[in-house]
Amino acid sequence: MTVSPDPVPPGAHPLDRLLDDLARQPFRARFHLRGRDRATAELKGPATVRWHAYDLIAKRLAPAAPYKDGKQTPYRGHPVFVAQHATATCCRSCLARWHGIPKGRELSRSEHVYVVDVICRWIERELTGGPGRTAGSD
Repeated sequence: MTVSPDPVPPGAHPLDRLLDDLARQPFRARFHLRGRDRATAELKGPATVRWHAYDLIAKRLAPAAPYKDGKQTPYRGHPVFVAQHATATCCRSCLARWHGIPKGRELSRSEHVYVVDVICRWIERELTGGPGRTAGSD
């Protein structure tokens, strides 16, 4: 019988451990949804934000050689952009380093969905005060 080294506790989201690890990195820890970005996420709702994330990742991260890779993700202007920096899904180098998705080839459909899931889980935690965060804290 094989036992997973770090099983996900019952009731926990499978991405929470990764997001907690990322939140301990000083650069990533400074990103939070504030002001207009937070208001946009609350107003649009999770389904619309997920659609926006899917579309933005398709255009800015999924290609094998994204335009201006490493500089293509703004720091604010949409909750997805903030989440990308917080979750190390902002460029192909961060994606390779933190998520094990290699550079130099287009993202597969499952990788694309995974990136969107990571982004949306981070946004959900920000809005609900999920693990490591209290609702509305800045």
